[in-house]
Amino acid sequence: MASIRVNQKKLMFFDFCYLNVRCREYTTLIDNKMNRRIMEKACRQIEDEIAAGTFSYRKFFPNSKRASLFESSLPPMATPDELVQAVQDVMNTSPPDQRGNITVNPGKNPAFLAFSDQWFTEREVDWKRSTQIKVRDIINKHLAPHFRGRRVGDITKADILVFRADLAKDTSEKHGLSPARVNGILNVLRQILEEAADRFEFTMKFKGIKPLRVPKTKIDPFTLNEAKTIIDAIHDTYRPYLITAFFTAMRTSELLGLTWDRIDFDRKQITVENAWVCDELDSTKTSGSQRTIELSPPVIEALRQQREATKSVGSEFVFCARNGKPFNRFNFASRIWHPLLKQLGLKHRKPYQTRHTAATLWLAAGENPEWIAQQMGHTSTRMLFTVYSRFVPNLTRKDGSAFELLLIQSGAISFQTNQNLSNFTTEVQNHV
Repeated sequence: MASIRVNQKKLMFFDFCYLNVRCREYTTLIDNKMNRRIMEKACRQIEDEIAAGTFSYRKFFPNSKRASLFESSLPPMATPDELVQAVQDVMNTSPPDQRGNITVNPGKNPAFLAFSDQWFTEREVDWKRSTQIKVRDIINKHLAPHFRGRRVGDITKADILVFRADLAKDTSEKHGLSPARVNGILNVLRQILEEAADRFEFTMKFKGIKPLRVPKTKIDPFTLNEAKTIIDAIHDTYRPYLITAFFTAMRTSELLGLTWDRIDFDRKQITVENAWVCDELDSTKTSGSQRTIELSPPVIEALRQQREATKSVGSEFVFCARNGKPFNRFNFASRIWHPLLKQLGLKHRKPYQTRHTAATLWLAAGENPEWIAQQMGHTSTRMLFTVYSRFVPNLTRKDGSAFELLLIQSGAISFQTNQNLSNFTTEVQNHV
């Protein structure tokens, strides 16, 4: 029997059973007397057509995802019992229980869609909200459309390779899917199939499939003069933010999630423990990202100015909008940052390059690499030498001049004339 229900937003939705599958279809109709009459009339028509065997899901709900599911699973000229079995084979679900809940039949090889939803429900408690959104997006946008109607145990290695190739050619996103993005999607698929293989005792088909090669991180930091030009030209509202970004190497999410209680003006330190992700305060990217940052005098002064400027707002967040919440990073990039770079005649770069700028400036100044890694929230100095060294000429010399200077100073080598030695020593020292 089709019934009318109301959600928390006072919007009505249909609740009915079709071919032993419980279906809920939501509307934008507010619960009032007039709209209830419309819904009741539709319910009666749904019930009559289901009873007569003439019900078309797409006719009533053309934008529903279930419409294509029912259409793809129904054999022509089938009996009512065959129709029920066909739908259950595709969804691989048991009939609804007394409460109307549908669960995966554990005794069978489940359908990918049904099992991936169950896997997500079981795992989401382990994830941050940002991870939940990311995984759900991968399932809905990439996995579900490709593996709809397939059973987890029937997905072969060839199927996975074809899927990977399709992802690499995908142009649905603005700049196509990067190798890192493809690997992230495949990783979710791998986890789903690994759990299914373990639970339903079939052979995992992912063996031997390697992730795509991810190019080295491309960074394009600003010079100190460019950073100064930007800071001088930016509106006063955003100047403290950019000074902090350029000279602390904090990530954008960490800057927006920074609260006043994490700043110690006496010790000149910031404790990074939170990040602003998906419009809420969350933990940092990794546990290693939680750190204490030493602040330079320009940053201390900028933060004092920011505290004075936002005192009237009364927000716990350092870099906030008028409503007290962190300002929108995307609006800042599109309306402030990129137009300013264009106005100044500087190369187009994302705001995140402020983090890379801080790293290269510290290295160029000769700061201890271990201290720099700690400031940035890295667990080792490896990234500093693999990513940033080419931007700092004096960090890794390849001409042997430092070793030659050591030999000269120790007297291990000599030159034919004192003049040659003097000139060479002066040249090396200038280079250093």
